[in-house]
Amino acid sequence: MMENQTLGPDVLLLEGLKVRPESSVIAFVLLLLIYVFIMVSNVGLVVLISMERSLHEPMYLLFCNMSVNDVFGASAIIPRLLADVFLPSSQRYIGYVDCAVQAFCAHFHASSVHTVLMIMAFDRYVAICNPLQYAAIMTNRTVVKLSLSAWMVSLVMVAILVGLSVRLSRCRSVIFNPWVIFNPFCDNASLFKLSCQSVLINNIYGLGYTVVLLGSSIGSVTLTYLRIAVVCLSRKNQALNRRALQTCASHLAVYVIMMVSGCIIIILHRFPQLSDHRKLASILFHVVPPALNAVIYGLQIKAIRQKIFIIFSRKTETRLNMDFHVNDCS
Repeated sequence: MMENQTLGPDVLLLEGLKVRPESSVIAFVLLLLIYVFIMVSNVGLVVLISMERSLHEPMYLLFCNMSVNDVFGASAIIPRLLADVFLPSSQRYIGYVDCAVQAFCAHFHASSVHTVLMIMAFDRYVAICNPLQYAAIMTNRTVVKLSLSAWMVSLVMVAILVGLSVRLSRCRSVIFNPWVIFNPFCDNASLFKLSCQSVLINNIYGLGYTVVLLGSSIGSVTLTYLRIAVVCLSRKNQALNRRALQTCASHLAVYVIMMVSGCIIIILHRFPQLSDHRKLASILFHVVPPALNAVIYGLQIKAIRQKIFIIFSRKTETRLNMDFHVNDCS
């Protein structure tokens, strides 16, 4: 336990995951299993795409962006929740710098989800609406540029967002009673609420950041898929349309899951009496989509599904051969 004398002005008290002591073990095991699944499934997908030359195509390389982001987002939130789950709420201390870093990582993950899904929608648009020019447009260099732009736009926007909060001075210097973050993890709102200074600039930029990010994300994805729908309806080729729908289904499923998770948080903000539900929803936003994305891509995309099947088939065959030789020698 941290003694009172050691608590400096930069020590915060993080609310963390609110669970009853008798439910701590269940919550810990469940979160740990989900985290391990997220890491194994997403890292496995990236390794599979990296090792199989036949999957070195723009669509699959862009999938790697999403998997890397999912691993990053889950790692920014879940390990801290696991570390604090057995601690009493009065002992969940976190340094101010660590809190700011976690807030940056949480917002960077959420923003990158939108920007990465936007470039993936563009890839599907070119592949379906301009198939003859796809190879010329979506070169490796273009994929790298699109990926870097998706990450850099999020990086700059979130750096400004969190930087505007970090610049604020806190209300008072407290030695024995640290400031409390009433949230499962640190976020931008938690940081600027620690200050008694005017947060008008923070609110204006935060609103503009949200409008630009969500507006461009929803607008680009909607227009892209409306255009894809028009092309599919006009060419009357059922085989091509079926293939187009299969490649778009995974992207749309991931986008819908992400948007529903985010909208639930926004809606619950309107009901203060449901603050505990909102906090749980904020955790699920960083847990559920990362756990489902790799599964959706792995099972929906035929090429990836076939590669996974081949790998497991080889392992099974090798194991059977080894057993056969052992039995034969005996």
